Amino acid sequence: MIIYGKNAILESLRADKAIYKIYMLDKYKDKFGEIDALARRKNVKIEYRSREELSRLASNEHHQGFVAECADFEYCEVEDILDLAAKRGEQPFIIILDGIEDPHNLGSIVRVCECAGVHGIIIPKHNACPINSTVVKTSAGALSNMLIARVPNIAQVIEKLKKAGLWIYAVELGGENIYRQNLTGALGLVIGSEGDGIGDLNKKKCDGIVTMPMKGNINSLNASVACGVAVYEAVRQRG
Repeated sequence: MIIYGKNAILESLRADKAIYKIYMLDKYKDKFGEIDALARRKNVKIEYRSREELSRLASNEHHQGFVAECADFEYCEVEDILDLAAKRGEQPFIIILDGIEDPHNLGSIVRVCECAGVHGIIIPKHNACPINSTVVKTSAGALSNMLIARVPNIAQVIEKLKKAGLWIYAVELGGENIYRQNLTGALGLVIGSEGDGIGDLNKKKCDGIVTMPMKGNINSLNASVACGVAVYEAVRQRG
């Protein structure tokens, strides 16, 4: 996989992700000591290239002068997320994404969740965006520190998490005011796709629906913004 952007590459190095080679803008030689030092320590070769060459490597995406070849993203199991919460001595806090297709939204959600201390994210294998170069870049390095499980059936995972003691809430219109709902304890929040929201079966599996009050004429938020609002309301309540 090709990744690009300074923060994405730096955090991948810090997290000991498998990077095979780094390409940097030729004028940056000797200007980014931390990347150079980490790359040398991990025996990762750095090559200096022109901006045009980097743009070709990054398929003309905004690379900031940094491109790297690395191993494909390694997904975890749902149990790994629960184990991380237990290891930290915390109640599980998990985000479940139902069909997010925009990689920029997915990357932004990963960044919010990592900053908020979410233990892991669950995404579906089908009809949704996988982890790709754009997700890595948009997450600004957060992806290197976030567990993500990719599963064939979201409804079954919701049932599994409920049996493990989590309360699962769909974040969508038509539910309880999110600011009045208790979001402490073992928690999973389901965020729906950009166009269709949460699937009917997945919604029925949830313990309830929580809704953010809308004061304007438009009654919906971007998926990553809605996730950010919901996650940080949970963070506020959980102290």
